[in-house]
This record gives sequence, structure tokens and C-alpha cells, in this order.
Amino acid sequence: MASPRNPHPNAHPSAGAYSNAPQIAALLNARAAAALPAVSSVVQHYAMLLETAIKANASGRPGPNAPTGDYRRSWTHEFSTSGLNVEAIVGTNKPQSRRLEYGFVGADSLGRIYNQPPYPHVGPAVEQIRPAFLAAIGAAVGD
Repeated sequence: MASPRNPHPNAHPSAGAYSNAPQIAALLNARAAAALPAVSSVVQHYAMLLETAIKANASGRPGPNAPTGDYRRSWTHEFSTSGLNVEAIVGTNKPQSRRLEYGFVGADSLGRIYNQPPYPHVGPAVEQIRPAFLAAIGAAVGD
């Protein structure tokens, strides 16, 4: 049902139409800029926590075994900001990471046959860290 203030057919009768989009955008940008230091700190902190949790999970069963520790040491994180964007990447450069996480059945590029079970270590770490990370981000931006 349209109202005199908002002609859209699905608008609530008490809904108004607003044309102050530039002012709202400026206020949102100002709030984002004010929250940036807190959000940056939270993202960097939880990237380190995620890296630590993955390394702990990759230190033996139920995750992959770590006979030399080389795979576990390969996990790192990178943190960057660009304008109002904050990013952290947690990862490894080791080619076996996908096979260890998800398993592998079949022939590889050299024709060797594998029936390797998955040893999840990244997924469980993400699920372990996620609730606290979301709560901390919510607190940083002032839910």
C-alpha cells in the first residue's frame, strides 16, 4: 500500500521517502573511518589466532601428522589495509594442503593411485575462531 510520502506500492503507510543519500553516505563513511583502527586490530589479532589454531590442528591426529614440522611451520598470515578495507590472509604455500584437508582418491599426474582420507585441520580451526571473531568485530563497529 503506497503512502503519500512514499509512492512505492509495497511501502508501509508510515514509511517516508528520503532523498538525503549524500548525507547518509557521508555519515556511514565517517563511522567506517572511525571504526577502522579497532577493526584492523581485531582482524590482525584473529588472523594470528587462526594461524595458531591451524598449526595446533596440523600437529597430529585427527589432523595430519607432523613428523618434521615443515608443513606446520609453512602456515603464515598476511595483514593489509587499503582505504577502508581490512584484509588478513592465512595460508600455506605447501602443495599438500588441499589433499590433507579434503583427502584424495584417484590417480595423480604421475599415475600413482591414492586413497588418502581427509585430515581436516583448517575447517575446524575456522569454526573454532568464528564466533569470537564475529563478536569482536561487532563490538569494534558498535553493533
